[in-house]
Amino acid sequence: MSVKKHDLEVALRAEKQEINAGRLREDNPLDDSQGFKDLCLACRRGDLKVCQEKIAEGVNVNGRDRFDYTPLNLSSLCGHYEVVRLLLESGALCERDTFEGERCLYNALNDRIRNLLLSYDYSKSRDPLQPLAGHITSLLYRDIPQTSDITIVTEQRELHLHKFILAARSPYFAKKLAAAPETTSWRVPGAVPVRSLEVAIQALYMNEISLDIDEEEEVLKGLDNLCHKLEIGDILQMILETDRRLARQYRTKEIERARDQLETWFGKMILGNTVQVDISKADNVKWDRQNSIFADVLLCADDPDADEAELEELNDKDQSTTSDSSTPLSFTGIPLAQTSPEATTARRRKQVTLFPAHRAMLIRSEFFLAMFSSAFREAQLSDHLPVIHLDCSPAVLRVILSYMYTEQSNFGLDVALPVLFTSDAWFIEKLKVKAAMIISTLGNGSASIVESENPRGETDVEDIIDIYDVVRAGWDTRVHRLEEFGARYIAYRLERYIDEPEFKELVRESAARIKERQETDTVEIVDDIRYYLSDRFRLRFEDVGFDELAEEQHYSNEGNGQVASVDVFKGDLDLNADVDHPQYSNKRVDEQRKAMEHESSTKAIESQQFSIKTLDGQVAGDEFAQDALNYQILLGKIDTLLDELKLDA
Repeated sequence: MSVKKHDLEVALRAEKQEINAGRLREDNPLDDSQGFKDLCLACRRGDLKVCQEKIAEGVNVNGRDRFDYTPLNLSSLCGHYEVVRLLLESGALCERDTFEGERCLYNALNDRIRNLLLSYDYSKSRDPLQPLAGHITSLLYRDIPQTSDITIVTEQRELHLHKFILAARSPYFAKKLAAAPETTSWRVPGAVPVRSLEVAIQALYMNEISLDIDEEEEVLKGLDNLCHKLEIGDILQMILETDRRLARQYRTKEIERARDQLETWFGKMILGNTVQVDISKADNVKWDRQNSIFADVLLCADDPDADEAELEELNDKDQSTTSDSSTPLSFTGIPLAQTSPEATTARRRKQVTLFPAHRAMLIRSEFFLAMFSSAFREAQLSDHLPVIHLDCSPAVLRVILSYMYTEQSNFGLDVALPVLFTSDAWFIEKLKVKAAMIISTLGNGSASIVESENPRGETDVEDIIDIYDVVRAGWDTRVHRLEEFGARYIAYRLERYIDEPEFKELVRESAARIKERQETDTVEIVDDIRYYLSDRFRLRFEDVGFDELAEEQHYSNEGNGQVASVDVFKGDLDLNADVDHPQYSNKRVDEQRKAMEHESSTKAIESQQFSIKTLDGQVAGDEFAQDALNYQILLGKIDTLLDELKLDA
């Protein structure tokens, strides 16, 4: 162990020398920002809600504070399993054979956290943008469905590429294609080496390039010239670097730059060109295929849960807000076909949002891949972009498109459930997991996890989620994380839910989920609630044993919580002393006895006035006794509910 520690220290010193020399980028830079301090404090406390909020704000999960601790190290050291999992899912680094990685593993409070750190896949924590890079690279070699819209012709071969990727990644192509968006081919001058062009295109498509250092000087020179002409940066340094860590660092930086370029393109060209039209006109929109966004499909977001009262208000608006049927509609300079007079004069029912998009990015979803690879109408090429109606709101579609184009998926609890269901229907697994993570971390109203899980703490905050919907969503989408969260959430607030008809129906549905159910089969939701209910009171029971609780019960009057009789206080007076002594005369004893009886009566009255009561109204001796009784009461209510439903669990 000491040899390994010595090797790590040597490696750490060498790493710091490389960082100080400017050759290496520090993985865990010092961060003194207030947001990072709040994140570190939340990691110490185990506050999932605050952690998720700070991560969504963009706080660096791999920074370190002035005491040389990272958020992952703090949460691991303090034993907060859920916080550790959240940080790892959000890109926190725990790479073995590095000083910081070994430090996290060594400091882990328990084996459960240590096993999580060991089992977490390196590629997920090290390179969260790899799925995006892998998909962009695959477009170079994908034939079905056909998504390319420009061909680069050389003397030896043709490269089928995508205008929007070229325009987003290269200022040179952006200028050329903006001037002539209808361009479908581009011939490369013969003076440009074909191999140089291939490497440059691979760099634009985020491919991991390997170039033999013995390549002809002409190829390397041609690549250098192309990089400057296309304004794509200096990729030779990344390609020719022999140090593995430096090469990986260069590639990570290049992928981040590519993601930022795509994010800028997405915000400007996709979100910046969304249009709203009346639902009756959506199918009549004719968006020319040769457009400056290079979009090849229109996605129509139609919220099925739109407020009918709001729609009625839209219907009653002045008809002057609707485009004249004699004037062709135009959005952001892109002409749309003239709509029919019937559609124009019809009463306005609902607004839908049209999103221009690219099939090349949509096929990241298996749903769209199957659609565009089939004989469906949406897969056929035409002069105008096909309009695809989707059963989701514009807010949900914006989140999903943002993930597909940029790998970014920051959204709030208000759309988390719809994003979960839509991601499940469209087979976008990573986004579905992200939605479940947001629900399970932010689903506590404005109260933090620490506050909401106080065993006796009832918050006045109105929760902004329907926990019954969350549990059913976990069932429907097969996300066990949500089932666990729902059971835990209910268990910590069971007194609020136990008597509700909706809770009774939830238990009935859980029992019915077992096919060919037998009388002795358990009810999953009930088993989970019992587990978390015992966990809720466990710490309180550990603080004071049941023997002590039983002893305290001895000092109450048969369960009514009143203070015991005067005999309790006899220890303060030696009644066996010599009564002839002036201090212990009979008169003196009688006076003290009367005084103590009066004090006892006063305390009994005060106990009744300021008593601690259980859920069924009984008076408990103290908070510990209250917890013990409440635990038994809640278990009893669960048993009563199961009896009513005729379930043996």
